Parts: sequence; C-alpha cells; structure tokens
Amino acid sequence: MKVAVIGGGSSYTPELVKGFLDRVESLPLSELWLVDISPQRLETVGGFAQRMVRAVGQPFTVHLTADQKDGIAGASYVIVQLRVGGMRARREDEYLGHRHGLIGQETTGVGGMANALRTIPVLLDIAADMRKMAPEALLVNFTNPSGLVTQALALHAPEVRAVGVCNSPITTQMAILEGLAKHGVTIPEGTIELDALGLNHLTWYRGLQAGGQDLWTRFLDTYLADPDSYDVHHFAPSLVASLAMLPNSYLQYYYQTAAKLAEQAKWPPSRAEKVMEIEKQLLAQYAEPERSQPPTDLMKRGGAYYSTVAVQLLDAHYNDSGETHVVNVPHRGAVPGWPEEWVLEMPCRVSRAGILPLSAPPLPPACYGLTVQVKMYELLTVAAAVHGDRNAAYQALLAHPLGPPADRIEAVLEDMLHTNRQHLPQFQQ
Repeated sequence: MKVAVIGGGSSYTPELVKGFLDRVESLPLSELWLVDISPQRLETVGGFAQRMVRAVGQPFTVHLTADQKDGIAGASYVIVQLRVGGMRARREDEYLGHRHGLIGQETTGVGGMANALRTIPVLLDIAADMRKMAPEALLVNFTNPSGLVTQALALHAPEVRAVGVCNSPITTQMAILEGLAKHGVTIPEGTIELDALGLNHLTWYRGLQAGGQDLWTRFLDTYLADPDSYDVHHFAPSLVASLAMLPNSYLQYYYQTAAKLAEQAKWPPSRAEKVMEIEKQLLAQYAEPERSQPPTDLMKRGGAYYSTVAVQLLDAHYNDSGETHVVNVPHRGAVPGWPEEWVLEMPCRVSRAGILPLSAPPLPPACYGLTVQVKMYELLTVAAAVHGDRNAAYQALLAHPLGPPADRIEAVLEDMLHTNRQHLPQFQQ
C-alpha cells in the first residue's frame, strides 16, 4: 500500500507517521511518500520521519519528493494537508479581518474566504493528477477550510473519491467522555458514535452513544449544571438548553462576535503568529539528528487527535470495518429536504464501498437558517475560485453573516485580492 501526503513538510507530519507506526498490524503500509514544494521543510520534517520509522525496524519506507505526480502515482490514499502561501498567508488572512473591523480567522469569515480562493485551484490540480495516476485512490482532505474545499471537489472533480476531515468532532467527543467520567458516569465498552450535523466549523453536536447506550441526556444535564467540568467552548447555558445541542467551538464567531472582536483588538500576536513561533521550535527539534520521537511541544501546535482521525479513517476504509466517522461529504439525500449536492459534516459509514452518509433528521430552523447562509457563501466562493469570478466573490462576501456591510464589500474584496495576488492568478486574467 502506498500513501501520499501532499504537504508532507507540515509540522503535523510526525504525528501522522506515529499514527501509521501504531497501526502497522492492521494497516499494511509499504510506502509513505511525503510531497512538499519547500526543500528545507521536506528535508527537516521528512528526515525526522525517516528516523522515526528506522527506529522501529522500518516497517515501511518514507520517500521525499517535490514532484506531486511521483507522489500520487499508484497511491491507494492521498492525504492533503497543505497551506497555500504558508503560515505567512494565514497571518494575512487573520489581519485582513482585523484591518476592516471583522473577524480575522483562517477558516471563518473573510480570512477563510481568502484561504479558499488560494486553495481550491490547488486541490483541483491534485484531483486532476489523481484521475490520471491514481484513479482508485481516496483523497482525504485536512486542508482548511476543509468543508468548503471538499465542496469544490464534489462539484468540480466528482469522479475523484474525496472526503473532508477535521479533528473538531473527535476532540469534542473525547472532551465529553472525559467530562462524563468526572461526574461518575461509567462509559460502556464498545463502539462510540457521535451525532453531528452542519458544515465544517459550523456543526451542532446532538447525540452520543457508547456501547449502544445513550449518553447525551446525561451530558446535557451535567454540562448545564457544571459547564466548567467540560473542556469544551462554553456557550450560554440557555442556548445549549434551548437547542439541546452543543455548538462546535467555531460557532463562537457567530454567537459571540463582539467578544471575539474584543479579543482580536489585543493583537498582536494573532493565532498565526503564535503558531509561527511554535513551528520554529518544532522544526529545530525535528532537525536534531538523534531525535526519533515526536516532541511534547507538538501538542501546542493544535490539531489534537489529528493522527487518530487520519489513520482510523484509512484503517476503517481499508479493512472494510463499517465504522461510523463524522466527516464531510455530499449527503446525497441523507438529510430530507436539503439539496443533495451540499457537502455536510455528519456521521458516515466507512467501508471499502466508500463513505456512506447515514440518514439524519434536519437541523431546527434556528440552526438551518445560519447553515443556508454559510452554504450559499461557500457555493459562491467555489464559483469565484474556479472561474476567477470577481462578481461571485463580491456576492460571497455579501452572503456571509460575518462579511462586511454592503458599502464596505468593494474595499474588503480589493484588499483580499491585492494581498493574495501572487496566489490568485485566476483573477489576474
């Protein structure tokens, strides 16, 4: 089995390598190809990955390349974890919002849109190479904004099997289970399944089962009585009680906008600037010639359980397990009344046959309204990215709940396109 990682020079890669090493018995990987356009990062991160694998007897080989086609050719799985423009572009995404009095974030709002405009053409190029050189492979996309990018793949590369993945659902699941344990709730042995519905970073959690036993009511009761016992973002108890659902932490940008803008007013440092410092330290540790284990500082990078999500999904698919995973795919009618081509974050059955969305009741009107707004923004952003359509980009900003007022759209759009001009050739034609 060959697995290609596009963006293999990412600081996340050692965690992914560890995940593969932990599952060599069930996932018979033979070749791991790390693909990156940065020679320095590929040498540093890739060299460390090779030492990690050699230290445990080299159960598989690690190949380093800047040639995307070589990496993809003959792969069974293509994991995409790239960032167009690197961390500097993420910082620009954050400060784009900051400059205009808007939320500055890499996946949400105007920053998320800038990120998507840069990223979608690159992912479609990867899909084109997969069509030619790995037509049976599964594309597993971690690249942000994950749901939006996966929507673009579903619309413009439908023949490539693709799934968008995020660590937020499993992080929330683990936090809920740990909180329940604090309250003396015994977690039954067996399969754990989280019920969720929405868009990536715009999801509501609404159920949890362990060993066939429903734990959601107990969670809601204990959370409302003692929110601090749960390591999740805290929303107003009245909101959680009214919906009987826990919003994804990124919904704080919509439900608590004023508070987030107040935090943002204290920049620098932004989150990107903090991560840049963390990555500088991580890369120095990865370069240590005697190191063969990931450093503890990796947890500061964010993305907890990243390797768990990635490798569990590949394991479930390869071994035809039929496990349920919360991922991003077109729902294809699984949610009655919603357009079938919408990519949703929802529970899916994973097997060799593919990623099958499970039938799910729609969200209540209070959540559906916001979902529709953001999905319209997503579809307009896809059109803008694919066709270099400035009017679609204008309307995407108009549609987004966190976008600028109508009389400021032109200024924000001009700033976005100018700041990212080197990565947006489709708008220069």
